[in-house]
Amino acid sequence: MASYNCCLLLIFFASTVFLKSDAKLSANYYLQTCPKAQAIVQAGVAAAIKQEARIGASLLRLHFHDCFVNGCDGSILLDDTDNFVGEKTAVPNNNSVRGFDVVDDIKAKLEKTCPGVVSCADILALAARDSVVQLGGPSWKVGLGRRDSTTANRSAANSFIPAPTSNLSALVSSFSVQGLSTKDLVALSGSHTIGLARCTSFRSRIYNDSTTIDASFAKSLQRKCPKSGNDNVHARLDLQTSTIFDNLYFKNLMEEKGLLHSDQALFNGSFTDSLVEKYAANSCKFFNDFAKGMIKMGKINPLTGSKGQIRINCRKIN
Repeated sequence: MASYNCCLLLIFFASTVFLKSDAKLSANYYLQTCPKAQAIVQAGVAAAIKQEARIGASLLRLHFHDCFVNGCDGSILLDDTDNFVGEKTAVPNNNSVRGFDVVDDIKAKLEKTCPGVVSCADILALAARDSVVQLGGPSWKVGLGRRDSTTANRSAANSFIPAPTSNLSALVSSFSVQGLSTKDLVALSGSHTIGLARCTSFRSRIYNDSTTIDASFAKSLQRKCPKSGNDNVHARLDLQTSTIFDNLYFKNLMEEKGLLHSDQALFNGSFTDSLVEKYAANSCKFFNDFAKGMIKMGKINPLTGSKGQIRINCRKIN
């Protein structure tokens, strides 16, 4: 219990420091205009996770996939229309990202309480944090005040969201473009301590990565994910606890049991090995660096002031 309290104190301090450095976003942004905003999001996330624990990982992923494409602007939520192609059908998102109905339900409740006030981009940021907390992970102060984009960028989604087949240099480059460090990369990859991945995401690893994968682990996955077929069969990103936010993901990497090629790339005899070892040995260190990374990621090119709009329906522009 003492070490857990220490984690919380460090995370709170880190959150405060990061938010003070950014005048555009504020944890108290809705204090006057929609004081119940954070409570409404939190309740919506809790209800969704109670119904399906996996949805927490999906909501966290939505925020990540949103922020890596033109910044944290809610663009990933836009549906395609006859005249518009959004990001949902980009390769990293198609038949993969989910949780849109949960966002819709939360948005509908917010619109009843304070119409036209809370952005969809801020809902994603809050839902990501609340999902992590609900599943036993760290908390942090979420800077608020983002506005929603009126467009999306499918080609950028195809280019900037790291693929599950990425090697370490590609991952480092992908995060660096967003202003995120190697430490951020490793800590934020720890989000794979929760959630599932489709067979199509890890098939090449279990058949081709013979020198960097535990043989018994590979064989167990091959039984459910053959060389062809069963594309939509899922496996846990964290071998033991896919609905508990902990540091076992890093321990798995040290045993060559990372599900994705991009996971195992973090522990493969290179300069990120020491960070993996540190997080595997110290969950407090992982929690704190994860919280710092999430705060940093949430500040990627937000639309503020008069830019963008507050969408009434997260799926379409006003």
